[in-house]
Amino acid sequence: MSGRALLMWDDAVTGYDFGPSHPMNPVRLALTRGLVRALEVDRAVDVVSANPAGDSTLRLVHRQDYLDAVRAASAHPMAADPAYGLGTPDDPAFPGMHEVSALIAGLSVAGAEAVWRGEAPRAVNFAGGLHHAMPGAAAGFCVYNDASLAIARLLELGAERVAYLDVDVHHGDGVQAAFWDDPRVLTVSLHEHPRTLFPGTGWPEETGGPGASAGSAVNVALPAGTGDAGWLRAFHAVVPELLADFRPQVLVTQHGADTHFEDPLAHLAVSLDAQRAVQMACRGLADEHVEGGRWVALGGGGYAIVDVVPRSWTHLVAIVGGADVAPETVVPTEWRDEVYARTRMPAPRRMTDGRWPVTWRSWEAGYDPGDRLDQAVLATRRAVFPLRGLLA
Repeated sequence: MSGRALLMWDDAVTGYDFGPSHPMNPVRLALTRGLVRALEVDRAVDVVSANPAGDSTLRLVHRQDYLDAVRAASAHPMAADPAYGLGTPDDPAFPGMHEVSALIAGLSVAGAEAVWRGEAPRAVNFAGGLHHAMPGAAAGFCVYNDASLAIARLLELGAERVAYLDVDVHHGDGVQAAFWDDPRVLTVSLHEHPRTLFPGTGWPEETGGPGASAGSAVNVALPAGTGDAGWLRAFHAVVPELLADFRPQVLVTQHGADTHFEDPLAHLAVSLDAQRAVQMACRGLADEHVEGGRWVALGGGGYAIVDVVPRSWTHLVAIVGGADVAPETVVPTEWRDEVYARTRMPAPRRMTDGRWPVTWRSWEAGYDPGDRLDQAVLATRRAVFPLRGLLA
C-alpha cells in the first residue's frame, strides 16, 4: 500500500454551478483548493483526477430514466423536468450539469477504488458528499449521489462491511435510502433535528429495513443551537461504539461544513475547532476499527463560502494526508489576496475560531435526562443499539 493519501481533484468540478444567486457557490471549491496550495498541504498527498462516472457506474444507484433526464436537462436547461427534481429552485438545470456531476461522482468512486485496492491508505474528495440525491431525483443541491456510488462500488468490488458517517448539518437521507435494506452498509448521520431543517427526515426511529437490516441506519437528531460541547458529546456517545461493533472494511465520511455557527442555512453553533476535532476523530477511528485504516472522506454542504468552508476542508485534506495544520496557523497572505480578488470579501486571518482545544463531557460520566442534547442521544441509543446487540 502506498504511504500517501489521495486528494481527488479536477479544476472542472468548479463547473458544478447552479447560478450566481444559488447558495452553493462553486467558489468555495476553488478557494479550498487555493488554501490547500497556499499552505502546501498538497505536498502531503498525491493530487489526482479521474474519469467521470459512466452509466454502468451511475446505475449502481440511479435509475436509467433519471440519467436520461439529467442529460436532457444538461443539454436544454429550460426543458428540465421538475418530476426528476430538475429545474427547481434547489436544483436549477445548467449546461453541462450531467458531465460535471458525473465527474464529481467519478472522483469519489476512483478514490474508493484506490483505497480498497491498497493503492492508497486514504482518499479525500471535498467536491463530493452530495448526499441528498435519490435514485430517481435530484434533491437538496445534489444531482448524483457520489457517496452512495462510492459505497456501491466498494460492495461491487467485494466489500462486506462499509460504514458511512455523515456529520453534515442536514440528514444524509439519500445515502440512507440507497442502503436501507442492505445490512452490509451501516449509515450513521448526526444532523439538526428534522423538525427544524431540510429534508425533514433522520428521526432516531429510522433504523433500517426489516430483518437483517434492522439497526443498519443510525440517526442522531440534534436540537437547534447545539454547540461544540454537545456536538462532540453526541458524536463520541454514539459513533465509536458502533464502529467497534461493526468492524468496517472501509469508512466513508461526509464532512459538510454547514454545522458552523456562521452558516446561513442552518441552526447549529459548531466552531471550526470542533469540526477539526471530529475530522481527527474520524482518522483515529479508522485507524482503530477499520481494516487497514481504509478511509474515504468527502465534503458536502457549507454556505459560509469564504469564512468557513475553505478552512474546514483544508483541515480535512491535511488530516487525511497526515500533515495536520495547527489551529493557530496564520492564513497565508497570498490566499487572502485570492479571496478578495474572487469575491471582494475579506478573508479570515487564522485557521480556526480560536476555541482549541475543544472539550466535552464523556457519556460514560453520566447523563441528564432533562437535557435536550442528552435526550437526543438517548433516543438514538435506545432505538438502535439493542437491534445491534449493544447496551442502550
